Amino acid sequence: MRFENDLFNSTDRLYTNGIKLNWISPELDWFEELNWMQQPGTFQDIARDMFSLLPYHDDETRQGNFAFSIGQMMYTPNDTATSELIITERPYAGWLYGSMAFHSKNYRLLDSFEIQAGFTGKWSLAKQAQDLVHSVRGIPRANGWANQIKTEPGLVMVYDRKYRLVPHLKFSGRWGADAILHAGGTLGNISTYVNGGFEIRAGWDLPADFGSALIRPGGDTNAPVDTNDVRYRDDYRSFSAHLFAATTARFVLRDIFLDGNTFRNSHNVDKKLLVADLVLGISAVYSNFKLSYAHVIRTKEFDGEPGGHDFGSLSLSFTY
Repeated sequence: MRFENDLFNSTDRLYTNGIKLNWISPELDWFEELNWMQQPGTFQDIARDMFSLLPYHDDETRQGNFAFSIGQMMYTPNDTATSELIITERPYAGWLYGSMAFHSKNYRLLDSFEIQAGFTGKWSLAKQAQDLVHSVRGIPRANGWANQIKTEPGLVMVYDRKYRLVPHLKFSGRWGADAILHAGGTLGNISTYVNGGFEIRAGWDLPADFGSALIRPGGDTNAPVDTNDVRYRDDYRSFSAHLFAATTARFVLRDIFLDGNTFRNSHNVDKKLLVADLVLGISAVYSNFKLSYAHVIRTKEFDGEPGGHDFGSLSLSFTY
């Protein structure tokens, strides 16, 4: 589970909230060995044919996993008190989606292929979600949701690659560090961009995964790569902690939350083509749980934005 909000920065504007629930399957060997897969039948034939098309499905050096997610993201302008349209500020917008992904990985490399599908506009339920939270917390409601971008079905195709540039370096005892590069992109009416960056981790008994990503397409990196990971230990050593720093940049060709609707007129602003994030955080593993917090500093996303934007990202995962 991931939760992102600018309340960690004592603000309520721009990218103001994101939540994502994610499940990653065990290794895909179990899929081929299921009894129904071995039986004759049209459906079983189709399932076997589709499985054989998965990248690296027959590469014994790699582990394959399916992942399924649901999530919601919401955006508001700086001024949420007025009900009038503010043409110089970013649009109100929401995105409610589900996704299916395939991960292929070994200790050094992770390839992720993902498809996201969902809705913007009223069907995103962003207004209802924000109103509920503000009501519970006693915060004034945002008054301009009538100006949000219109309802539109969305589809995004994603590819992301992560590469452990520096293997786990041992400093002393269980102290160590590593470095992870990532690059990829998205294609769709919700977002189209290419991106790249890196993460550096240092601490006590680093987990055997691909770091602590933000809520973004292809960002599911918490799952352990192998059984040597600290989360598979059942003794006093099942604890680790580390600091991490990361940076990523995106060259943005399409962002519906700034460009407005694809096929209809709606509020929009002139987006920045290049957007960068600086991420600083801390992560800890105990038993089967991993908890991470990151503070994100994001550069301006559109012309006229009054400075960049800071928000916090909290993630909690359980490995079984």
